[in-house]
Amino acid sequence: MSLLVLQYSLAVAQVFLAMAMGCAAIRIFRGPRAQDRVLGIDTLYVNAMLLLLTFGIRSGSTLYFEAAVAIGLLGFVGTVALAKFLLRGEVIE
Repeated sequence: MSLLVLQYSLAVAQVFLAMAMGCAAIRIFRGPRAQDRVLGIDTLYVNAMLLLLTFGIRSGSTLYFEAAVAIGLLGFVGTVALAKFLLRGEVIE
């Protein structure tokens, strides 16, 4: 019973995460300002990381978890660099 509930809830979570990624992609393409696009990219990488985590839980493979950590680290650094560029006009001082 609990395995069935876990599989069902993972499938629902994956569908909702895919819809959230679609909404973030719309924000990236239609954002009126650069700050909106950066926020959309930030949301997109967080949702991609969570989607990989749900794939990892569903399959039981550790490869998905390692890829999620890599996406999280690179996405955070990219968001900080873009925010610093938008704030000051340069990334490296």
